[in-house]
Amino acid sequence: MASTWQKTQEFYNWVLESGDPRTDPWPLVYSPLPVTLILASYLLVVALGPFFMRQQRPLELRGLLVAYNLAMMALSCYMFYEFLVTSVLGNYSYLCQPVDYSRSELGMRQMAKVCWWFFFSKVIELLDTVFFILRKKQEQVTFLHVYHHGTMLFNWWSGVKYVPGGQAFFIGMLNSFVHIFMYGYYALASLGPRMHRYLWWKRYLTIMQLCQFVAIAAHSSYNLFTECPFPDGFNTAVFLYILSLMALFLHFYYRTYIRGKQKKLT
Repeated sequence: MASTWQKTQEFYNWVLESGDPRTDPWPLVYSPLPVTLILASYLLVVALGPFFMRQQRPLELRGLLVAYNLAMMALSCYMFYEFLVTSVLGNYSYLCQPVDYSRSELGMRQMAKVCWWFFFSKVIELLDTVFFILRKKQEQVTFLHVYHHGTMLFNWWSGVKYVPGGQAFFIGMLNSFVHIFMYGYYALASLGPRMHRYLWWKRYLTIMQLCQFVAIAAHSSYNLFTECPFPDGFNTAVFLYILSLMALFLHFYYRTYIRGKQKKLT
C-alpha cells in the first residue's frame, strides 16, 4: 500500500513539474486539480440539474443567450485570427511544427497565450449545457454533447500544460473557425421562432464540423509516419480522440438528417 501511494505521489509530482514553465503560472494550468473539480461540478449539474428543474418552469434567458453567443462568437474570431496570424508570422509549417518553448514575442506572448485562451474557452463553453438544463431542453444534453464538452476541457488543459503551440495550433485554429459559425447560429436561434426560417443551414454546420475532424485526423496521423519533432503521444491521443468524435457526429448526422428525413417521408 505504501509503495502504491508513493508511486502515485511520484506520478502526481511528475505531472506538476514536467509542464511548460512558461504557462505553469497561468490560471488553472499548474495542477490538474482545478479542472478536475470543474469537470466534477459539471457532471454533477448534468446529473442533478434536470431533477431540480423538474418542478420549475423553463427559463427563457433570451437576452442572456444572445449576449453569451455573440461574446463566444467574438472570442472565436479573436482566437482564429491570433492562431492564423501568429502561425503565418512565425512561418509555421502546416504539416509539421514543433513547439516553440522560447520566451520570444511570437512563441510566448502570442501562440502560448492564444492556446491558453482556447483552453479557457472550453471552460466557458460548459455553460452551453447549463443553459440547456435551465431552459429544460434536456433532449439537447446528449452523450455526444457531454462527452465532447467534458473531454475537450482536459485535452486542452494538457495541451497548454505541456505543448502550448506547435502542432496544436492547427486544431485550435480550425475549431475556432467552426465555432464562429456555430455560435453565430446559436445567437440567431436564441432570438426566437421568428428566426427559424434563417436557420436552414444547420445541416451544413454539422458537415463543417465533420470536415474539421477529417482534417485534424489527417494532420495528426501524417505526423505519426514522418520525422516530426512533436510528441508522438499527443498526436496519437489526438488521432484516437478525433476518431471517437467522428463516429459520434456521423451517428448524429445519420439520425438527424437521414433517418429523420426518411421518417418524415413515410
